[in-house]
Amino acid sequence: MSITAAMVKELREKSGAGMMDCKTALTENNGDMEAAMDWLRKKGIAKADKKAGRTAAEGLIGVASDANSAVVVEVNSETDFVARNDAFQALVSNIATVALGTDGSIDAVSSATYPATGKSVADTVKDAIGTIGENMTLRRSAKLSVENGAVASYVHNTVTDGLGKLGVLVAIETTGNADAARAFGRQVAMHVAATNPLALTEADVDPAAVAREKEIFSDQARQSGKPENIIEKMVEGRLRKFFEEVVLLKQAFVMNPDLTVEKALAEAEKEIGAPAKIVGFVRFALGEGVEREETDFAAEVAAAAKS
Repeated sequence: MSITAAMVKELREKSGAGMMDCKTALTENNGDMEAAMDWLRKKGIAKADKKAGRTAAEGLIGVASDANSAVVVEVNSETDFVARNDAFQALVSNIATVALGTDGSIDAVSSATYPATGKSVADTVKDAIGTIGENMTLRRSAKLSVENGAVASYVHNTVTDGLGKLGVLVAIETTGNADAARAFGRQVAMHVAATNPLALTEADVDPAAVAREKEIFSDQARQSGKPENIIEKMVEGRLRKFFEEVVLLKQAFVMNPDLTVEKALAEAEKEIGAPAKIVGFVRFALGEGVEREETDFAAEVAAAAKS
């Protein structure tokens, strides 16, 4: 039987499944709409895709590392209850391990083979949705690597090894002792977890953010009625303070506030035994930037009572 676009569209609307899945279901069942729907449900596809519209802002951050690189991934679920599920934790941990063998981009991780299933990571997550019964998504991933040195990691609010609510990577390049570099890098990673810097250096700060701050500082300074040359110096001072607050190397080091991170690195070079440079950091906090659905529970109960 010929499968038409209209038939695929109808099944897609009924099931919420993807177009190719609907076409496959209809082909497998000779165009029988009801049988195709049952086929999708048995495969867990209809159930999974129907849940895909629900907000997934809980979940876990996972990290994995080897000698010269580390990755961090965020896999979201709808509830914290699922995040405490052993199967979900294993999924996130395994995805992080798989990500270590890629360039760390979300596309590369999603299309990489998940060893336990032989399927792609994306398809394995989709299967897990049907099994666990909640919407889940591999939201983002990142990887840092160095040719010489170490990439340190830190996980905050740890639920088990390498899994938690916040993950940080810090890459340090050096020809010195890699273990000493990793130990200091872990301290910096803890600092990043606490302070959430915007950038590594002043040059890395978004120029639009700097311009916005400069405009605000200029307007505030002009309200003082002081001459323009004094205002200019006031703005320069405010910008210096701004950079000290948001630039990692300029921040006061949480492990020793008498030193900036930059100066703490210089001190650490004594243990490392060679010049060292922080070349990058990544900080993933669970659910940051995800718009969570706000529900009125009382209204929901009232609506249910009327039905």
